[in-house]
Amino acid sequence: MSAKLIKILLTILSDEKLRKKIIILVLSIAFGFIYLLCLPVIIISNLGSVDLDTAGIDMTQFTEDNFMATLDSEQAAQITAMQDAGTAIETEMANLDITDQTIKAQLIYASFFENVEDFDANFFANLFKAAPDDAALIDSINQNYGLEIDYEQYMHTYTFVMNSTINPYMFTDTTTKNAEDMAAWANNAYVSGWGYMSGFIGEKDSEQRIRRCDNAGLMIGYLNYNPDSKTFTEDYDTLTYTEQGDITTMTEVAGIGLYDGTKHGIYIGLGEVVFCDETVGYVTKQAVSEGTWTSWCTYEGIEYPQAVQDAIDEINAPDDSSEEDSSDESEE
Repeated sequence: MSAKLIKILLTILSDEKLRKKIIILVLSIAFGFIYLLCLPVIIISNLGSVDLDTAGIDMTQFTEDNFMATLDSEQAAQITAMQDAGTAIETEMANLDITDQTIKAQLIYASFFENVEDFDANFFANLFKAAPDDAALIDSINQNYGLEIDYEQYMHTYTFVMNSTINPYMFTDTTTKNAEDMAAWANNAYVSGWGYMSGFIGEKDSEQRIRRCDNAGLMIGYLNYNPDSKTFTEDYDTLTYTEQGDITTMTEVAGIGLYDGTKHGIYIGLGEVVFCDETVGYVTKQAVSEGTWTSWCTYEGIEYPQAVQDAIDEINAPDDSSEEDSSDESEE
């Protein structure tokens, strides 16, 4: 991670008033650039003496202009440059239709690209488009930029950052609760390392400060999450579902539910399902074929594409061949 940037932020955090303001910055997501939001959290988490109590702080006074005004010219220039790069990355990721990887791209840039000159956001974004997985991505970035990013270190930091927030780029339609975004929500919970806790739907627990949910809470969390206010509502307190057919009749639509008689999972495509398991203690992912899933289902409150209704109609359609056989037998 950039030692220079850490030094800048440690300097800021050494002042109690500035430290409180930057904590509020992280909590309120005042800037769009995720690194500026999350690096202070990473630093603060390693400074055991820092008090995270923000009670009594006037949130209305903490604006981007007020915060930037507290920095010296060099600090302000570097943070502005980081913001500009973050914005360029966001634009290019959107152009390539991979917005769900925006935070990942911004974090990698801000953490490891301090000495990279003539940064081209379009070229950088295309590496994410081409990479089949994160391991291949990190290898590609290392080769193209002459870096030595450690994959395990990157994954640890990325999981921490993703757990600190809820990825605002993963939703395709924030005006509805739909199957595609349900799948994205489930996969994001897996990538972010959500833990298990009974009664939770994606909130952070007060002790370890990590997001948690239980099995049904994974789905209820999506139903209750408001992306605009970044808060959970209380619209749904139970998971209402309808088993539609045997697992062998499952339609290839990301966002449908899977059920094994005791627990639920969300199908995310490519033969994989995400679910929160009390036994292992966190949100996990597996191939559908490796689990004990017996049926597929739909959930109340979720809008599904026509392909799902077509599959349901096909399952419930009368068996014409049986009717013909029966007719023939009666005529004999």
